Order: sequence, then structure tokens, then C-alpha cells
Amino acid sequence: MVRPSRSYRVFQRVNGVVLSLVVLVTLYPFVNIVARSFSGERQIRAGEVTLWPKGFNLTTYKIVFQDSMFWRNYGNTVFYTVVATAVAVVLTTCYAYVLSKKQLKGRTALVGVAVFTMFFTGGLIPQYVLITSLGLKNSVWAIALPNAISVFNLLVMKAFFESLPAELEEAAQIDGLSTYGILLRIVLPLSKAVVATMVLFYSVSFWNSWFSAFLYMDSTDLMPVTVYLRNLIQGATGGSNAGAGTEQLSQVGANIQAVTIVLTALPILCVYPFVQRYFVSGVMLGAVKG
Repeated sequence: MVRPSRSYRVFQRVNGVVLSLVVLVTLYPFVNIVARSFSGERQIRAGEVTLWPKGFNLTTYKIVFQDSMFWRNYGNTVFYTVVATAVAVVLTTCYAYVLSKKQLKGRTALVGVAVFTMFFTGGLIPQYVLITSLGLKNSVWAIALPNAISVFNLLVMKAFFESLPAELEEAAQIDGLSTYGILLRIVLPLSKAVVATMVLFYSVSFWNSWFSAFLYMDSTDLMPVTVYLRNLIQGATGGSNAGAGTEQLSQVGANIQAVTIVLTALPILCVYPFVQRYFVSGVMLGAVKG
């Protein structure tokens, strides 16, 4: 075994110190937000909260958790995110797989149509009229379908599919697999990393989205939790919260933003460790077994 040189050992130590500092700087805002969400109003307004809660207070959390509407809207968010993410990943995968075939007639036009939508849109009013005329209002499809394909994600998947060895698909065709069979049994098993990445990107986007629901949902029972928390912030900062007294209202107004960030980010943070392994696993593109 070759012993590392002195310069390499110095590099490792310096690299470890620098990366540790980067981690600390990155974690500080998140820890501060969590500390603010559990701190008292006076300590927050005085700027005394750093890494640890001061004047420990659960008023805002209690107001939110005791409201049945919060849990109903939270369930709506989970449902909207799961359905919209599934639709988006399926459509993006199919479209990207088609665009990855260089022998496809009209491929340039299909790519151009996708790229065109990155820079130009039909506008909010035509989109609202379209969704209304199709009868999609007050349903999950009003959220899922208009945002089903992100062109950036589409181009990422297209580039990934193009990097797969063409010999794999040719061998599968010789064995009698159809186009759908090749996609499902050959391509997708080799694409777990990029599919997991797309699932994470889309789920985070739909989870944090609120404007589509605010625009197309008429009932508060159909709203996602992001709209609920937006209304709570607006009521607390505007001084109009009929369900809370003056002292409670001041506390809610002081740390409602921190509580909102914690409640919306927590599910994604819990899911991310299970998806992260696909980012570092890599794909053996040239591993063709004979």
C-alpha cells in the first residue's frame, strides 16, 4: 500500500476544515429558523435568538395544530403533490425518451416546441379561461396538468437517455422487446438516479406551490397547506386574527414566518435522505453483460 505524501495529507486536512466551515455556514440559517419558531415574541423582536430558542413558546404551533382546517389542507397538499408528481414524471419521461431518438422524424420541431415554452407563455388570463372551459377548476388536475412538464427537467432527462448505450436497445429489439418493453425493462431500471432526481424536483415544486390552488380552487376545504399558512401570515401581520387574543396575536406575528418554513420544509427534509442515495450511486452505462 502506497503511503500518501505529506502534501496530500495537508491537502486532506485543509479540505476537511474548509468543507466543515461550509457545512456550518449552510446549516446556520436552518438552525436559526427552527430556534425562532420556538422562541418568545420579545426575544425575537430584540434579535436575541441565534442557535437556541429563547423564551420557549409554542403559541403559534398550538394555534396551527389545533385548527382542523390545517390538517385538512395538509392532506390536500399530500394528495396534490403525489398525483401531480406522478403525472409529471410519467409525461416528462415519455417525452424525453422520444426526444432522445435522433432518428425520429420531426424531432427538431418537438424540441423547438418545448424550448419555446421556456421563454413565451400564453399568459395568466388565457390559461385561466382554458382551465375553466375544460372543467378542471376545483380539482387536482387544475394543479397537475398545467405544470406537468418542466422543460428544464425534460432536457435533463433527454440528455441522460441519449447517454445510454444504443447497443442495449438494439440487443433488446433482437430479443423481441417492443418500444414500451425497452423503456420499462431496459431504460428505466438504468435510470433510477435521474428518475429519483425528477421526483424530488417535481415534488418540492408542487409541495411549495400555492398560486395555482389560490387561483383555481373556490373552497377553503380544497386549498393546500401553503395557502392556509399564507392566510395565517396575512392575518397575523395584518392584526386581524379572530381566533387569538392580543398577546397570542403578537406571538404569532413574531414567529409565524419561521413556523411556516419549518412546517412546509419538514416533510421534504424527511423524504430527502431516502432519495439521496440515487444521486451518489451513479449508473454503469457500459456494463453490458455477455
